Amino acid sequence: MRATTTHGYARFTACFLLLLGVLTGGESLSATDVLQQLPRQWLDDQGRTLDLAAFSGRRVYFTMAYASCRRICPMTIARLQELQREADRNGESAEFVIVGYDPTEDDPGTWQQYRRNRGLDRDNWHFLSGTAGNTEQFARRLGFPFWKYDRHVMHEYRIVVVDEHGQLAAEYTAASAQTHVWAASDSPQKNSSQAE
Repeated sequence: MRATTTHGYARFTACFLLLLGVLTGGESLSATDVLQQLPRQWLDDQGRTLDLAAFSGRRVYFTMAYASCRRICPMTIARLQELQREADRNGESAEFVIVGYDPTEDDPGTWQQYRRNRGLDRDNWHFLSGTAGNTEQFARRLGFPFWKYDRHVMHEYRIVVVDEHGQLAAEYTAASAQTHVWAASDSPQKNSSQAE
């Protein structure tokens, strides 16, 4: 029975990786100089232009969300708040970057209200909006598969960490109770299969 279950899981994983390759356009991200490989120009929740290169030399927690999400995004934001408290306890600094899945709905004004309603007012939290092209490229490169269904954005719980050296350092997913720490040869697409 165990062999059948293992074989079924292996088949599921292979199918998922194939589907993920199709959804992400097969685009891959090297584990080094991550910030240089992402779209750089965004608008923050104040309507100011922000270049991701500004985070060079800093530890950055990246996720994607949409303001009207009622399930996954609140869990993700809560986890980011835990990570903020942990960094504070350890005397570490970090940047928390949330990129909107839906640029037409998650504009600077929407993100500003979202922050205000949730008390997310620290300067190291950045809620960003971009063009549809930049948003899709960001999602593909960091392994955030998503699609729209009616008025909803279908997505998973995922946080990607880039360290002070610009390297992929870790990921947090719903499927694992622990963080996956990337080896230099890993890519987000290889590891996002763990979230299913």
